[in-house]
Amino acid sequence: MKKAFVLSAGLGTRLQPLTDTIPKPLIAIDGKPLMDHWLKLFLSHGINSLCINSHHLHDAMIRYVETISPEFEVQLVYEEKLLGSAGTLLRNKEFVKGEDEFLVVYADNLTNANLTALAKKHREGEYVATLGLFRTEFPQACGIAEVDENGMVIHFIEKPKEPKSNLAFCGLMVASPKLFEWIPEKIPCDLGKDILPKLSGKMGSYELKEYLRDIGDAMSYEKAQKEWAELQRGTK
Repeated sequence: MKKAFVLSAGLGTRLQPLTDTIPKPLIAIDGKPLMDHWLKLFLSHGINSLCINSHHLHDAMIRYVETISPEFEVQLVYEEKLLGSAGTLLRNKEFVKGEDEFLVVYADNLTNANLTALAKKHREGEYVATLGLFRTEFPQACGIAEVDENGMVIHFIEKPKEPKSNLAFCGLMVASPKLFEWIPEKIPCDLGKDILPKLSGKMGSYELKEYLRDIGDAMSYEKAQKEWAELQRGTK
């Protein structure tokens, strides 16, 4: 697996005023842009070709991409109107033409996940996609998967009122090109709301044991900075 879609176009409204001047993927973690940590993770798992979407503060993203190491091939795609996570994939499906599998990441997360293990899990089944999952204390706020004894996702629902599981989608997914057959020409189109529920019975799962933090608001951002620093010092 060499290619990844890096979904980065969100407005980051819950992180204002910080994101009034800095795109969410470029907020600082341990003195470096969040995206730097993704790049390091990608290289460590052999991923060096990226399609990054952008909308908010696009000029800042252009300047950042110009600084990325030549070890990477990067396509930065501007969305004048937000397409939604699934819409972005469909609009840029030529990026993964000829690939058997590709990675999709939500760039507003911070993680040291084992991407190689996620890809290996995907190859073990005849799945359209394999979801990275984690156990959450707040299932009503997440995309929740019910998984059978073989790891197949048998039901997926976004932000259920009465969740039957605490396994949440972590914003990491390995998919095959078959995924594009399930995405309609509908804008915006969201993976969690519009696509993944339809793929119940056609998705595998991989439960993350590594660190993961969704940097969705000021409180989670503060936690991420503290936790990541502890991880780097080996104290967490």
